[in-house]
Amino acid sequence: MRIKLIIIMLLATMICSGCKKDTNPPLYSDNISDNGYDNKKEEKDAVMDNSFDNVEMVDNKEDNKPIEASIIPTAPNLPHIDTNLVTELMQTNGIMAEGNLSRLASVMRRARDGDAITIGIIGGSITQGSAATSPDKSYANLLHQWWVEAFPNTDVNYINAGIGATNSYLAVHRVDRDLLAGKPDVVVIEFSVNDSDTTFFRNTYDDLVRKILKADNNPAVLLLFTTMENGTSAQTQHLYVGFHYDLPRISYRQVVLNEIDEGRLAWKDISPDNIHPNNKGHAIIGELMWNFFNSVYLRMDNIDDETESIIKEPLSSEAYANASIMDNKMIEPIQMGSFKKDNIFDRFNNNWITDSGEESIVFEATAKNIGIMYYKTTNGTGGQYEVYVDGEYCETLDADFSGGWGNYAETVEVYSSEEAKARTIEIKKSETSTGDFFGILGLLISQ
Repeated sequence: MRIKLIIIMLLATMICSGCKKDTNPPLYSDNISDNGYDNKKEEKDAVMDNSFDNVEMVDNKEDNKPIEASIIPTAPNLPHIDTNLVTELMQTNGIMAEGNLSRLASVMRRARDGDAITIGIIGGSITQGSAATSPDKSYANLLHQWWVEAFPNTDVNYINAGIGATNSYLAVHRVDRDLLAGKPDVVVIEFSVNDSDTTFFRNTYDDLVRKILKADNNPAVLLLFTTMENGTSAQTQHLYVGFHYDLPRISYRQVVLNEIDEGRLAWKDISPDNIHPNNKGHAIIGELMWNFFNSVYLRMDNIDDETESIIKEPLSSEAYANASIMDNKMIEPIQMGSFKKDNIFDRFNNNWITDSGEESIVFEATAKNIGIMYYKTTNGTGGQYEVYVDGEYCETLDADFSGGWGNYAETVEVYSSEEAKARTIEIKKSETSTGDFFGILGLLISQ
């Protein structure tokens, strides 16, 4: 039996309230613009927070006793994928832990009985299907197709909540609207190339996972880990969360980096850039998932229904347990200034924009933590705008992305605290701004 043991000593840290002037904003490693261009920029490896200096990861495997999910099932009654790219060794490397399978087996039994089910996936541009030649070639669609083939007499619905250039910080604010409103029975989460390997993203990822696990219909949750060409990934932080809740952990990262190290695969064979899988890369993820699902399918009647045992104490303070995006349909500014309502980004509508910045826009909202989602533009008109919370300067947001790969939605947390109270949020043009345009796509508010 292969044992994946993660022993983590977490140093106690104090949460300080106020504007986050000295913190780095979330990093995006797979940005997709509104005009379809992919981000090809390289990112530096994220440095883990010092509070994780005592992390020790031990991977002890007894080769004669592999976990069941690391074996490729070959029973004739199972769904079979035609690509045949994944070897037994790759499957073994990819299944880092099968975790508690009670919720997943329960969904399979219900699907076998003819109950309609919904498969949901949330992530960044890899989940969105970037670099696949068509949507049906994406790993998300392949994952959906396993359920269609395994249960041909069952209605299998599908929600793809992948949005390029988004991470778990934005996801924890949008998951209710984009995913949980559809009541998914199975959810795959993929954010490891969008999140950085820091405690900030461990906390946002933890709250995202908890939000999904605590949904009324008890969805099964699986964690998928991807990678950049140089190995950059938030897999370590995400593994910790998965270990805590005993969730299935499947790593495309472990598979492809090991195959590349052994000379059996080249990165250019699975990706056109430094991030996004091509058809072959998506097919490898799809095969890993099909094999995993097949292994559970064969055992579904022997897995106890212990769904509530998955919910444990949170790893973090649950700062984003009650988080949402507030757009111009949900909140009215107490001062509109030179801004006006508009729609400038199809994935996040109902915005506010200004072409002059002559007067500031001011909101009042009850919040513990505040983030701004704004529009980065390549046409040279984007300006630098300052954010003030309760009169205190917090952050300067730069909307200018001249010469970049395309326009996109940026998110930055500007204020954090432990108390939800009425706060005034003012956004105004900097005196040294190089441009006049600024678009607010939404306020990220947690209460």
